[in-house]
Amino acid sequence: MAFLLNKTNLSALRLNSQQKADDSLMLSRRGFHVEPGAREKALLEEHPSLKRFKSTKKSVRRLKIVGDVLTVVVVAGCCYEIYVKAVLREEARKQEK
Repeated sequence: MAFLLNKTNLSALRLNSQQKADDSLMLSRRGFHVEPGAREKALLEEHPSLKRFKSTKKSVRRLKIVGDVLTVVVVAGCCYEIYVKAVLREEARKQEK
């Protein structure tokens, strides 16, 4: 009987050690931070000919705001419709009784 208990303890220890080994392998597979080279830095720099295509213009900001406002209005309208349907249903139940 003691042999069976020891056997299960050993298997539990093996599982724990395997999980720890897997965790350490996952950590070692992560890449290390490396500074970008000259080519990467050149690609990340702003190019003067592309400045006019930036989306920071006032018209794009306004369009985003209008879209946000419309989204809020539509969601509020849907919530109101659900509320009205619920109230009408409740009133219909009260009238039936």
